[in-house]
Amino acid sequence: MSTPSSRELSVAIAGLGAIGLAVARRLDAGQEGLRLVAVSARNREGAAARMADFAAPVPVLALTDLEADVVVECAPAAVFREIAAPAIAAGRIFLPVSVGALLQHDDLIAEARRTGARIIVPTGALIGLDAVRAAAEGGIDRVTMVTRKPPSGLAGAPYLEEHGISLEGLKGPERVFSGSAREGARGFPANVNVAAALSLAGIGPDETRLEIWADPEVERNTHTIEVEAQAARFSMTIENVPSAENPRTGRITPLSVIAALRRLVDPLVVGT
Repeated sequence: MSTPSSRELSVAIAGLGAIGLAVARRLDAGQEGLRLVAVSARNREGAAARMADFAAPVPVLALTDLEADVVVECAPAAVFREIAAPAIAAGRIFLPVSVGALLQHDDLIAEARRTGARIIVPTGALIGLDAVRAAAEGGIDRVTMVTRKPPSGLAGAPYLEEHGISLEGLKGPERVFSGSAREGARGFPANVNVAAALSLAGIGPDETRLEIWADPEVERNTHTIEVEAQAARFSMTIENVPSAENPRTGRITPLSVIAALRRLVDPLVVGT
């Protein structure tokens, strides 16, 4: 009987924006044990055009028609369930980039347990998830995260619009949100997937505390995490270069997805 480490895994990507296209290009260039077989996008003609220079362009399918060993979600959070539900119902490996949306559809975790699907959350634009996961085995007392982004990286967030918060002409740092990771994921669906991933690795989305700052003085998306656990106390800071196509996300995010995919097939895996 073959295993994931001894056979090629087919990969389908839902969403061909800044993250999805970067992942697709890496797979098209060749990754041992992984084969891109399909993509999906709202603009199917546009997606096909973006693959014009691929060595092996693949079909552009509807969100619900992706059939592969692994389905990678790189789409807007609004269509998360359309992608996740069929993949999980079919018992596939599901890699979500919109991790915040998973907090709003956490019934899918129970469904994955029923069908045998696996939901694997890439580290994304974060640092130290291995340490958080290890500390959680011994008990964590407190996790806080402070995110600082240029105002352009927060533009259009539902929380800002609902509370009438304008970032136009901002002269200095301004805290625009303080609350739980779950609340932050709901109010900033395109901005704080990192907080959602952190909460799932540690003490949960309702206990993980989050602050979001709009800061015209920073050029990089910056996340600082502090963890107080029974086994260790640690803090971490990462400064991510924003994507040229989408300032709401970091350039490291698609690289994290590739690393997560390679972890499925590599004979040597490093890290918890």
